[in-house]
Amino acid sequence: MLNIILTWVGAVLGITVLLAMACGAFVLDFDDSRGARRGQPDIGEPTTPTT
Repeated sequence: MLNIILTWVGAVLGITVLLAMACGAFVLDFDDSRGARRGQPDIGEPTTPTT
């Protein structure tokens, strides 16, 4: 009986860890994409070079 309970507890903990890793990866990817967009200069109207 204890064996079954420990198996289920381990399975639930394993699923929790996998979900936390997936959510963490999503948050890091989202943060990286926001940071990359924030680092780019603001592109205004295109200008022609004057010579």
